[in-house]
Amino acid sequence: MPRKKRPEEHENHERWLVSYADFITLLFAFFVVMYSVSQVNEGKYKVLSGSLEAAFRAEPKSMAPIQIGEPGTTAGTEAIAVLKPSGKSAIQTMAKEIEAQIKPLVDQGLITLRQTDDWLEIEINNRILFPSGTTKLVPDARVLLSLLGEVLGKFSVPIQVEGYTDNVPISTPVFPSNWELSAARAATVAHLLSRHGVDPELLAAIGYGENRPITSNDSFEGRAQNRRVVLKIFKTGRNNTAENNIPAPAISSGPPAEGVVQ
Repeated sequence: MPRKKRPEEHENHERWLVSYADFITLLFAFFVVMYSVSQVNEGKYKVLSGSLEAAFRAEPKSMAPIQIGEPGTTAGTEAIAVLKPSGKSAIQTMAKEIEAQIKPLVDQGLITLRQTDDWLEIEINNRILFPSGTTKLVPDARVLLSLLGEVLGKFSVPIQVEGYTDNVPISTPVFPSNWELSAARAATVAHLLSRHGVDPELLAAIGYGENRPITSNDSFEGRAQNRRVVLKIFKTGRNNTAENNIPAPAISSGPPAEGVVQ
């Protein structure tokens, strides 16, 4: 008896649809991920992009150190063989560069820049520096101060870091009064600046506590304004510090303490 012929199987010509569907699915997932990571904070982006632009620009903004003659010494003074921008022109250059990098925070009123013939003042609201209950800097504050340190490190001028509080009393084992609290905050900022390019010999950390308010402490808003850290950058170089009655550069010894803050 003859065998029955097995029906011939037809080749499936639509197998490509499976691979195509997988490709479209992966492509869709890729674009979803790309869209999600593209949502950035505009303020932080402007601050960081300004820093990167300044770092990688073909023509540097600041003057390169220049070797002047042979190093030498004089009685009672420190000889400086390398010159950096200093004086009034340095303050103006510094102010423009800093303002360009932190403009979003200036526009929000979180940082105030003041310029006189003798110094540049950078007032930073405590809200963007320290969280309640500690003197540890918040992550965004570390980014901000690292940028400031990179700019300030280009200039050989004294920098006084001043800490201020409101008039609400504080008494803890770590901070017996507002003086200790404000000094610890100033020292924390000074330590970070020194790690990002500022010469520690040019830094001073001072705590004024509640004694120099800029507004009344009778309201919550007023107390918030009085809690601040101020960077006072003098136009005078290190050799003229004593002549201009600028406090001698110093940094608080030991690591900044932690404790209750306002």
